[in-house]
Amino acid sequence: MDVITLGTGSPMPDPNRAGPCSLVRAAGATLLVDAGRGVLMRAAAVGVLPPMLSAVLLTHLHSDHVTDLNDVITSRWVMSMEPAPLPVVGPPGTAELVARTLEMLRPDVGWRLAHHEDLTWEPEVVVTEVADGPVELDLPGVTVTAAPTEHRPVHPTVGYRIEADGAAVALAGDTVPCEGLDRICAGAQVYVQTAIRRSVVEALPIARLQDILDYHSSVEDAAATAARAGVRTLVLTHMVPGLPPEEAFEQPWIDDARPHFDGEVVVARDLTTITA
Repeated sequence: MDVITLGTGSPMPDPNRAGPCSLVRAAGATLLVDAGRGVLMRAAAVGVLPPMLSAVLLTHLHSDHVTDLNDVITSRWVMSMEPAPLPVVGPPGTAELVARTLEMLRPDVGWRLAHHEDLTWEPEVVVTEVADGPVELDLPGVTVTAAPTEHRPVHPTVGYRIEADGAAVALAGDTVPCEGLDRICAGAQVYVQTAIRRSVVEALPIARLQDILDYHSSVEDAAATAARAGVRTLVLTHMVPGLPPEEAFEQPWIDDARPHFDGEVVVARDLTTITA
């Protein structure tokens, strides 16, 4: 089972990092976790086109995690040669988000139907809202479990545990440490977590940046979660503040994690691949 960090950026536009999104390839399934800015360009870089997606899993509905969901829906529709409903899983509120996205796309859908004689169906999205427990997906050999995370006032939010071929990976969006996060991480080979460098953010005299401290995991938080769970590899993504592309800027993040976690720490770049 492979985890590919397609996009590792923060909400701030970055020429080197797409918005938050990860891909999990497991037992023949291809699962997209979140759909941030530039997701399809990064997916194409690893040979994955929209019709190849088995499902989209959303951790929460903050704009930077869902901004390109409309592109996933539209591109899957126009690139499919027959109806191909897109399974989308997410916390309560996901169905409304998808309904509003489809309504926003209605003029475009009408124009494409009018222009292409062989395109006789509209895009279809099958939404499953989850809060805690098994996720019902028709994916032989793959088990997906959701658990609640904590990102208030954004609520509800979830993380996912994906199991296949005797391995488990946990992927969390924006969250602080919590019981649900501990559950999906327990014994996982790989744990992917959005993270901030608290010491750097605290030193920046910008109130709006200070506000992020109480609802994101710091590097130290993520490392402590990984240690409690017995995780093999901690993958840091969606880093705030954003990192320049040079490798030297990654080491301080690893240094912050090391006192709390003695396993492998990966500061992800776009298209980093980690094998569970």
